[in-house]
Amino acid sequence: MPEKPVLRPDPADAVYSHDVPAERPWSRLLKRGQTLRIVDIEGQQAVDALLYRADDPAERYSAQDTLRVQGSAYVGLGTRLVSNRGKVMARVTADSCGRHDTSAGCCSCESNAVRFGEAARYQHACRENFLLELSKYGLAKRDVVANLNFFMNVPIEPSGDFTVIDGISAPGNHVDVTAEMDVIFVLSNCPQINNPCNGFNPTPVRVHIWDPPVV
Repeated sequence: MPEKPVLRPDPADAVYSHDVPAERPWSRLLKRGQTLRIVDIEGQQAVDALLYRADDPAERYSAQDTLRVQGSAYVGLGTRLVSNRGKVMARVTADSCGRHDTSAGCCSCESNAVRFGEAARYQHACRENFLLELSKYGLAKRDVVANLNFFMNVPIEPSGDFTVIDGISAPGNHVDVTAEMDVIFVLSNCPQINNPCNGFNPTPVRVHIWDPPVV
């Protein structure tokens, strides 16, 4: 018997679509069962992400618990994105890239200065993007936790050392995340220009949201 074909959502059927400009933040309330697709339009663009339970933002994405539950150092197809209370917030339900990081964190003005020199302190960074977007929900600096980095290539050595290297995401690659609870989904379309996570050239990404299929 032939395998049942995989049904891929059509962007024309999305209930929401938006192009996130290079270097900018974005957020949306993602209802349980809805699927968010992030499209790397031009390739080699890192997209930092945080998730918060919509009705209780004190429950939020936990990089440590996500790695522990998966028993894997990377995020990919089938990964359960786990909260700090051990609940599954969302699942990765499609992935055409194959490499996503949740260990290297996000860039900040302070870390840029330490890593790339004092002049880099005044460049925009992902933590500042997160702060701008989280303020819309009454959240602040203390609510920025270790984040997820879609499309970012961070190989981890057996010693535990890791380095951000050139991204492998090709133009048009995408990742789909399906919510298991109502979540605030926050993105920073990474503005980093000092390491190769964006190919030293931040570019726009596209987001689509679909409602769950009617059965």
